[in-house]
Amino acid sequence: MPSPYRALFAAPGSKGFSAAGFLGRMPLSMMGIGVVTMISQLTGRYGLAGALSATIALSAAAIGPQISRLVDRHGQRRVLRPATLVALAAATGLLLAVHLSWPDWVLFACAAGIGSVPSLGAMVRARWAALYGGTAQLHTAYSFESVVDEVCFIFGPIISIGLSTSWFPEAGPLLAAGFLATGVFWLTAQRATEPEPHPRERHGGASALRSPGLQVLVATFVAVGTIFGAIDVVTVAFAEEQHHKAIASVVLALYAAGSCVAGVVFGLLRFTGAPERRWLLGVCAMTVSMIPLLLVGNLLFLSVALFVAGLSIAPTMITTMGLIERHVPRAHLTEGMTWVSTGLAVGVAIGSSVGGWVIDAAGARAGYGVPVVSGAVATAVGFLGYRRLRKPVRQRGGALEHHSEREERHVA
Repeated sequence: MPSPYRALFAAPGSKGFSAAGFLGRMPLSMMGIGVVTMISQLTGRYGLAGALSATIALSAAAIGPQISRLVDRHGQRRVLRPATLVALAAATGLLLAVHLSWPDWVLFACAAGIGSVPSLGAMVRARWAALYGGTAQLHTAYSFESVVDEVCFIFGPIISIGLSTSWFPEAGPLLAAGFLATGVFWLTAQRATEPEPHPRERHGGASALRSPGLQVLVATFVAVGTIFGAIDVVTVAFAEEQHHKAIASVVLALYAAGSCVAGVVFGLLRFTGAPERRWLLGVCAMTVSMIPLLLVGNLLFLSVALFVAGLSIAPTMITTMGLIERHVPRAHLTEGMTWVSTGLAVGVAIGSSVGGWVIDAAGARAGYGVPVVSGAVATAVGFLGYRRLRKPVRQRGGALEHHSEREERHVA
């Protein structure tokens, strides 16, 4: 491991909470695809399988920021454990409902309950921010966590699908639930590195989404999520048109691998200058990298194009996390990070739906127009909101106080 990463784990407790966060994040990439595999095997109803997976994603997008907001106010241990118990109970209910052939509405109710799963990535990043806030090492920490995210998305679906198809249909979701329980309870047992809650901060009842800068980031990442959702669906369809549907998982793994490699290298670099400029450059790079997908003629070309496209993902995500810290008060940091994940989740749902519609209407190759258009939208939102990103908040307790507000008081 390169020296900046060795230095990162010199802090007491850092290895423990990072490992717990890794286990707790695996369900993010395992549960949805595991439910799809399970339902399709047991019932043969792919429409129901997709609808349940979308219900889990949208429920998590709606509930996740509220859980993280409570975490900021009351602490990780007090909030994460009961929230996780609700998610585990819902997952158990879903498995039983499928096995016993209960009505569909029970399946959807349980799927919605699974959405109470906490955002472990935000929890771990909040711990890194508590350790290294304001230092260059925080950049390395965020880079490492982006690499962990990509590792989860490379191996999680493979494990989930493999278990459900080779062992028994419920195996994938069951293992995902086990990872969630282990990760959350292990993480919350580590009290020494838990960020201090902010129960009585001024304006503590307000949402982190009041920050204009965070609004720009979330809106942009809805479009970025649309890219991801569309690429997943269209790539599977394209591989099927090429009569090699099984290769789709390998091609998508290369997309994540490109991001993983870029994240490792990006974490070794030190930057000067305005981070919002690097962020906007990253969004533009993601958009440009989508254009070659319109020209794909075979799976080899597609694999190379997606690997190259993946190189811009992790650096953009890492810079985004740094910008959240600049635009959201410390009392709302976990919530702010979760809002970006929510934007991504909503975008993935949109991209999957629109991508599927375009495939049905015009074929898989035309489907790659969806990520191209989505990238253009992300870039447009980034440029339109750039001025907001140049005005970070001043960290004064938990209050949301922008530079422009300070200037007005100074003039007065």
